[in-house]
Amino acid sequence: MGSPSTEAGRGDDETLHEVTISRPFFLGRTEVTQEQWATVMGTRPSHFADCGPQCPVESVNFFEVQQFMATLNARPEAALAYRLPTEAEWEYACRSGTTTPFWTGFTLTTAQANYNGRYPYGTSPPGVFRERPTPAGTFAASPWGLSDMHGNVWEWTSDWYAPYPAGAQTDPRGPASGEKRVIRGGSWFFDANSARCALRYTHAPADRGFSLGFRLAADSRAR
Repeated sequence: MGSPSTEAGRGDDETLHEVTISRPFFLGRTEVTQEQWATVMGTRPSHFADCGPQCPVESVNFFEVQQFMATLNARPEAALAYRLPTEAEWEYACRSGTTTPFWTGFTLTTAQANYNGRYPYGTSPPGVFRERPTPAGTFAASPWGLSDMHGNVWEWTSDWYAPYPAGAQTDPRGPASGEKRVIRGGSWFFDANSARCALRYTHAPADRGFSLGFRLAADSRAR
């Protein structure tokens, strides 16, 4: 987890360290969509409501996401216990077995992800700036079947932001309290560098943004 000192664009908070994830977990193939949000919550909060039901829901804060998951988990037929991924789980999934800045390698193009193509990464060519989200699954999925881990909308994680602990970690979950939560993955509004698997960004839990959404993680529910 983190990035090597040679990785272009790396931040000082991306200290490379060994992390073990000891338990299996599920992760949504896509970001939660506007249709899914409306089905569960009965509301349509997205700034880009005209983007369509399969576009990711955005403009939802951390507390509202918690309400969404609590509503899902209250359903008696639910076979899974839904939650947000930890920062470590998110990065593990983003990498999909790779060690490069993106699961696509050392470059990322706007044919592979929805980010602000006016600001490419490394030797990647400039690309389009779509100026809005795209429907979930528009771009090719990662080797692990996950779409839009790079770009489209930022994704809330469950962790409070803090410097990484020293040394190897097992199932890290961040500090017990803090001021800002970690978000990951970049967005249609941000540059390609923001979409690196290792990049860490933050928002206060009450913040909303037209490029901020989420992806569900889940655990098997004991029966």
